[in-house]
Amino acid sequence: MKKIIISGLLSVFLFTACKKDDKIAEQTLEQQKLEFQARQLDIEKQKLAIEKERMAYEAQKRTDSLAEIEKQEAAVAAAAAAKPQVIRETRTIYRNSPSSGSSSGAVASNGSGTSSQGTTQKKGMSKAAKGTIIGTVGGAAAGAIISKKNRGLGAVIGGVVGGATGYTIGRSGDRKDGRVQPR
Repeated sequence: MKKIIISGLLSVFLFTACKKDDKIAEQTLEQQKLEFQARQLDIEKQKLAIEKERMAYEAQKRTDSLAEIEKQEAAVAAAAAAKPQVIRETRTIYRNSPSSGSSSGAVASNGSGTSSQGTTQKKGMSKAAKGTIIGTVGGAAAGAIISKKNRGLGAVIGGVVGGATGYTIGRSGDRKDGRVQPR
């Protein structure tokens, strides 16, 4: 009987001891989460401070460059005022207005007495080039997926067909935009 009572008491003590450890473990886990969040907040504060300093540096750099440009412009203006310039040749440049479609500009002659016509080049990649690239990549992917037996050959054929189709579509877009003269 004594053994049963002693073993019962021991089991009660063991259960209570295990539950205390669980509570302590839960508390330490919560403390660790809070500490981690506090560290994350500190890191975010540091990031914000760094970003603020970077923005201040960029603003200072911008004002310095503007001051330098103003100094250079003043020097050029002073040099231009001191030395008269003689215009020996003029060129006429005709620009097409996208809204009106007609050419505007004054006619002038250069030194040889003939009028010259210059066109402005648009910068960047043309729609034909973009269409060719997109069509080639898409066609190669589609050809590789469709051709089950020989994926390499399917990709090559698909790339050629897709590139030609993309070029045709892009070229027509360039014609509509006025980048290329219509036929």
